[in-house]
Amino acid sequence: MHSCIHFHPSCRPLLKVALNTIYSESESGGKRRRQPPVNTYKMSSSRKLVELFYDVVSPYSWLGFEVLCRYRTIWNLDLKLRPAFLGGVMNASGNRPPAVIPNKAVYMITDLNRLAQYFHIPLHQPGNPFEVMFEKGSLPAMRFLTAVAEKDASGGDAVVEKVSRELWNRIWSTDQDITQPASFSEAGLKAGLSASEVEELINLAKSQPIKDRLKSTTQEAINYQAFGFPLIVCHVDGKPEVFFGSDRFELLAHCIGEKWLGPQPEKPFSKM
Repeated sequence: MHSCIHFHPSCRPLLKVALNTIYSESESGGKRRRQPPVNTYKMSSSRKLVELFYDVVSPYSWLGFEVLCRYRTIWNLDLKLRPAFLGGVMNASGNRPPAVIPNKAVYMITDLNRLAQYFHIPLHQPGNPFEVMFEKGSLPAMRFLTAVAEKDASGGDAVVEKVSRELWNRIWSTDQDITQPASFSEAGLKAGLSASEVEELINLAKSQPIKDRLKSTTQEAINYQAFGFPLIVCHVDGKPEVFFGSDRFELLAHCIGEKWLGPQPEKPFSKM
């Protein structure tokens, strides 16, 4: 007796296209011969535009953020930091956070501990992850970061980078609040902003234009078919190549014609 996998009729055209992509139509000896994949990506010495959509409530976004910052010069990246609202992406995509699924939640704790060591990032679980991620959330923090991006006069995203890192440190390293103005003030001051600049940004974060900008950036991520963060968009030959998660860096490097040198490129594949 032969076992078969049955597909709904509506799926068959897509399945045929997928199979035809993998296998050649030529036959030899009655058998189809698998063809080696063709590398369509070309090495380029020019700057490579890479967008990172992220939310500081996401620990995996922190991992992706730090790695891309480390590789910015090595890979000659034009790295654009795009603070967005993860809650909006999850709602639009119909996705469920791993923390609300018991088995995934247990695995996530172990996974993050291992990743923190591998990526050399001071990531520690907050005392009450559920409260941090779902009851308090990150909307005020992402509006504050959007205000920072609006006013960043560094000629790049230098200030956004510093403030983002301070907010991640608060929530995912020292178990501190990221929802209150006082928290934004502390993060901003540690990032090198003045007290007057921080006060201006806190007020700006409450404005409708900033709320609209955050919605717009979040919608951009949704338009890229995002279902979670981090979302990394590489623009190769004018076309977007989309990667989800913090475990696709080898593939991303291949895509842009570069080499993956490990989580600490200044110390390639050093022993822990």
